[in-house]
Amino acid sequence: MSEQLIGKPATRAKNKYNSANYDSLRIVVPKGRKQAIEAHAEKIGESINGLVNRLIRENMGLSDEEWKTREE
Repeated sequence: MSEQLIGKPATRAKNKYNSANYDSLRIVVPKGRKQAIEAHAEKIGESINGLVNRLIRENMGLSDEEWKTREE
């Protein structure tokens, strides 16, 4: 039971941190493409999230540092 008590506060803390530091986007791809995207990301050593972030950053012409800087 003590594991459950530890897990819930930790989850709340992570959720609070994530909501304060990240925006969330949902993307939709044609049916059947998800598996191919996952395989491609794995093949090049990235997660889907990392792949999408890198592609957007590169397309916008931003450096890693510029990408991480919060715009107001």
